[in-house]
Amino acid sequence: MRLLAIIGVSLTLLWSAVAMWMFLDVRNELRTALDDRLAASARMVAGLALQFPSSVAPADGRGGSPLDVIARDGLACEVSLLRGEVMTQTMARTAGSPGLAVASPGYGTHLFGGKLWRTYVLEQGGIRIATADRVDVREGLLRDIALSAGVPFVVALAGSLPLLWFGIGRGLAPIERVRVALAQHRPDDAMPLSETDTPPELRPLVSTIHRLLERVQGAIARERRFTDDAAHELRTPLTAIKTHLQVAGLASTKPQAAGILAEALSNADHGVQRLQGTLDQLLLLARLDGRVEPGSVDCVDAGSAARQAVEDATATHSAAGRLVLEEAGRGVPFSVAIPEALLVSALRNLLDNALRYSLPSSIVQLRVELAGDDFVCFCVLDEGPGLTDAECVQAVERFWRRSAGTQGSGLGLSIVRSIGDCYGGELQLRRRAERGLEARLFIPARSTES
Repeated sequence: MRLLAIIGVSLTLLWSAVAMWMFLDVRNELRTALDDRLAASARMVAGLALQFPSSVAPADGRGGSPLDVIARDGLACEVSLLRGEVMTQTMARTAGSPGLAVASPGYGTHLFGGKLWRTYVLEQGGIRIATADRVDVREGLLRDIALSAGVPFVVALAGSLPLLWFGIGRGLAPIERVRVALAQHRPDDAMPLSETDTPPELRPLVSTIHRLLERVQGAIARERRFTDDAAHELRTPLTAIKTHLQVAGLASTKPQAAGILAEALSNADHGVQRLQGTLDQLLLLARLDGRVEPGSVDCVDAGSAARQAVEDATATHSAAGRLVLEEAGRGVPFSVAIPEALLVSALRNLLDNALRYSLPSSIVQLRVELAGDDFVCFCVLDEGPGLTDAECVQAVERFWRRSAGTQGSGLGLSIVRSIGDCYGGELQLRRRAERGLEARLFIPARSTES
């Protein structure tokens, strides 16, 4: 309705302005044509008057004149002889002529008998020809023309508004059908919108709505998955913390149970740390799930990120001497297009996994090398029990553990895979020939020379 009002008012104002413009133009043209008629009549009468015999007697104002016929179309005319510079003698005039002796040569407007007259005076060959018509007759003619043109215009404008309403209604009907389909679409409904008879002009809009609904469904699915993951993973540490705190509460009432109290508090603290680590992993995974496109990021030095990850893992696991960093082509920086914090987080998760499942006396290696011209490879090698080919496929899934007693949250490798996928990389796991696991993280390279 608002669109109809806007278009209707706009059309009314536009065509009213056009009608006023046409009316003013017609009025000027009509006045010019009537003035030209006065001048043409005066010249015609002058040509006839020059052919009158010189014995024609002047009109006394009481009888008719040879020019009586001119008065039938509303034109008044007066023929006079010039006597000297200021004296004139009327020879003939039309019936009803107001007396045009005072009219000046050329065009003019004069008041005769309480009415305005438009006059034209021509002096030629000793004869003065004055023609005139009434201004009110002119205005009446103009009103007739305006009514003749204006009434159809108003009728056409009034009739176009219902047609406009009908056309807009039919044109917006597909949008209304899409609106109804959207209103009936449940937020948790994974099915696309019901098919509607959509014109070609609206198909891009409907396609965009379908893509938007798919993204919304993806976001809802990620939120549900995050909620399920959090509920699944946080239940165990919270229960353990609660149990240890209950044991500590009971032990605090018995003076001889100081050792039990200290152990219970230590276990509760360990559970809190595990809970904090799991929450950090879950939040990072949720942020990665919500990232639609990586966008433009600054290039970071691969070696610098690897050294930072080694330092963090050494401080966390007290693994001094166990971690070995090897940079192929040392001195030539490998740059990768990924935020440094995410790259360090991915490498730290790989190192944490390798250190957790390796023997305390074994060595964990981190190699940084070019893989062709397009990728930088971060290779982590450990000497742990390794995984079978089937387990290598399952290990990147969320919360996967080899056994129920396995430490960790089961999110580390899933986070590494998500980081690689977000920035055009890839995570590969494979069992080493002798013992242990080899994890290879490929990240697109951007510049291999300084």
